Amino acid sequence: MPPFELHDDDLPATLLAHAFDAYPNGGVASPVYQNSLFTFPDLASYEAAQRGEGSAYLYSRASNPTVRALEHKVAALQGAEAARAFGSGMGAIAAAVLGQVHAGAEVIAIEGIYGVTRLLLERYLPRFGVTVRWVSNDPSDAELDAARSEHTRLLVLESPSSVVMVLQDLARCAAWARRHDVVTVIDNTWATPLHQRPHELGVDLVCHTASKYLGGHSDLVAGVVTGTRERIKALTDHEAAILGATLGPWDAWLVMRGLRTLDVRLERHEASALTLARWLEGRPEVARVLHPGLPSHPQHDLFRRQMTGSCGLFSVVLDLGEAGIRRFVEGLRLFGIGVSWGGFESLALPLGLHMQRPPFERFVPPGLVRLHVGLEAVEDLQRDLEQALHTAARAL
Repeated sequence: MPPFELHDDDLPATLLAHAFDAYPNGGVASPVYQNSLFTFPDLASYEAAQRGEGSAYLYSRASNPTVRALEHKVAALQGAEAARAFGSGMGAIAAAVLGQVHAGAEVIAIEGIYGVTRLLLERYLPRFGVTVRWVSNDPSDAELDAARSEHTRLLVLESPSSVVMVLQDLARCAAWARRHDVVTVIDNTWATPLHQRPHELGVDLVCHTASKYLGGHSDLVAGVVTGTRERIKALTDHEAAILGATLGPWDAWLVMRGLRTLDVRLERHEASALTLARWLEGRPEVARVLHPGLPSHPQHDLFRRQMTGSCGLFSVVLDLGEAGIRRFVEGLRLFGIGVSWGGFESLALPLGLHMQRPPFERFVPPGLVRLHVGLEAVEDLQRDLEQALHTAARAL
């Protein structure tokens, strides 16, 4: 198979299906370069590699051919110049954040970001003299102005936030940040590169937890950051090389395998989730359905303006009380109880229970259950939800 040449008019499905390099012996899948280091025929070649010249590899903590192939593909999908893969989503997010701050710097972040990202900002960064200021999940320019100081260096976004499903107007937030020389970073895991293109809206760094939809099979942990060549090189030379959140070649291969089917999987996740979300809106046990793809969502117009689709993750607020919610979740047959999402399986997580609420619990309404709709038959999933809701309500 000849090398795949990227054309400007290639659609995402084509990018997902093809590689960017010619693999040995006509292979259509990347080899797994399970190497910790790479050797050289002479000192001149080694010294050139040390200077970063050419495409030679030194050590897999810094770079690896299998991982590099994944980075090229994700960068193209996200519409970025370059990408850097990490050993976890938090490895990617932490590198993106730490690469922009220093002692005395200030960070602005939306209040509903992923819980562990919040721990990084709220509990870890202050140890090194970095101040964090929190704004609402959909901040206005005036709110951002009030939070900013001359020391503000970074604005951290997550749109939609993966629990309460609130969007930020990315073009407006990015324009505000550029006016004030503030770097923007977003967690784009919910939308995937197929349904949201933050770089085109002005965002500087885009992060993905590749453990979710990019991998898609709940069998790996990985993360990736995309951006300009200059920004990604800085992350590669410093945060990635020094902190060592390295993605191994086997997990990189698994992510590439998952990417081959991302578009068809995501289409099924989205369609099934919307079917169930619409049905749940009519259930008496349900107080609210939080899904930006529904016309009832207060930001549905923004969703349609800056995104091309949704996924399988949304939340519901149940009017069943704590005991009823426990009976509902434990009564589900096809929905497992699990903290991640984005795989083939359906999941339910009662984040609105008193004992389960995450670090940003004051922003999670009581009774909230986060649902991930997997690839099972949607008719079976609906029957499962119906019997669990009926059983929980009858026991009240």
